[in-house]
Order: sequence, then C-alpha cells, then structure tokens
Amino acid sequence: MTNPVQPDEWLKRLEARSRTKQEAFMDGIAAKLGRERVRTRPKHPFRGAPDFWKEFQLPLEDSIRQFTANFEAAGGHVVRVKNRAEASAFIVDKAAEMSAGSILINDEEELSALNLASSLPDVMVRSWNEDPDENWRAEASRSDIGIVMADYAAAYTGSLVVTSSPAKGRSVSLLPTVLMAIVPVDRMVTRLGEILVRFDEAGREQLPAGIHFISGPSRSADIENDLTIGVHGPGIVFAILVDDDFDAV
Repeated sequence: MTNPVQPDEWLKRLEARSRTKQEAFMDGIAAKLGRERVRTRPKHPFRGAPDFWKEFQLPLEDSIRQFTANFEAAGGHVVRVKNRAEASAFIVDKAAEMSAGSILINDEEELSALNLASSLPDVMVRSWNEDPDENWRAEASRSDIGIVMADYAAAYTGSLVVTSSPAKGRSVSLLPTVLMAIVPVDRMVTRLGEILVRFDEAGREQLPAGIHFISGPSRSADIENDLTIGVHGPGIVFAILVDDDFDAV
C-alpha cells in the first residue's frame, strides 16, 4: 500500500509546476524580443506625471483645435457657436433634421434657458427627475436626444467630463440615441490631470455621485475585434463649444 500524498507536498508540486511554466513563458517572450531576460527591478525614480507635463499648457485656441481633432478622430462631432442662442438654434435644427420625437435634458438652469420646449412644440422635451414617480432610466432609453452640460473638457484626450447628481442623471448622457453636450470654452483645459486634481483638492465630501468621461460615441469591439458603434450608448455624439458666457444671448 502506497502512502497518500500530503496536502503540503501536493501544493509544493503544483507551485513548482506553475513556476516552470511561468519561466518558459517569460523566456519565450524575451526570445521573441531578441534579448536576455530582465531579472532585476528597474529603477523608478519618479511617481506620477513628470513636472514638465504638469506645467504643460496650450493656448485656448490650440486646446480647442486639439480637442476637436481628438474627439472627431474617435467618431464624435464638434460644432462651435458664439453663444446660448446659437447653441439652441443648432439643437433645434438638428432635432428637426433627425425627426426627433423626444428630448431629455438634465435639470439645470443653463439647459432650461435653451427654451427647447417652446422652440420645438411637436417634440416632447422633459427634464431629468421632474416627476418623482417616473422611471427616468426607462424614459432616457426611449429618448431620441439627451442634452447635458459638460463640467470640463480635456484637449489632449478629446474627453468630456460630466458629473452626475439627483438633478443630473447619468442616463441622460448614456441611453438616448444621440448625445449633445454643451461645452463653454472656458471649461476647456489642456490635460485630463488638471481636471482630476480639482476633484482631489475639493475633498472626498465634495465628490459628485459620478464622474463620467466621454470621448466620442459608444463603441464596442469585444467580439472578434468587429467594431460596432452605439451598442452600449449613444451612437451619435455632438460637443457644442460655446465661445461667450453661456448665459449671454
């Protein structure tokens, strides 16, 4: 009768077998790279972004050009208008062009001032959470267009930053077929790090319910790298850059 293998011995055998496979795997990578294995920890004298990058700033017009190039490269659309009146006119024209039947906006004074309901009498225009008994996520999923104010925009990544709260639903930017984000140009910065540090400095108690980064329309390539636009979110995204004070007509 043979002695049973002890649990400790069994685990040691598994570990040795795993390490042998790991060594073979790493040797294979080094061979394909055409060099010896690196077996010492490399020096890492810096943490985070280097100082030159933290200080890097683009002039506003260069930031706008950089943001536009990056956002459009990701499939988004960028339009630039002078003021709130032109922003409203663009949305009205685009809603008519798309035959939109419903628009959902966040419950923000700046968006209410667009007066979309009066400009689009045949379109149902509703504000997020205006009725506490409504299923607003379902309403967002049925909406043709969602409209939000961007809290920030980052030129170097072509990203919009939108926060959420009881009056600002994440679903407004996520679920409608088309997203329109209004971006006063004074909210444009060069680097994403400039935005993140503001949230960090504000302190944990001041953080919003959610911080969302939007860099173009929804896209997915999980299945066989077959890129599909609009699977998990809006397939069409507009960033509407507004030059003047958004409250000025």
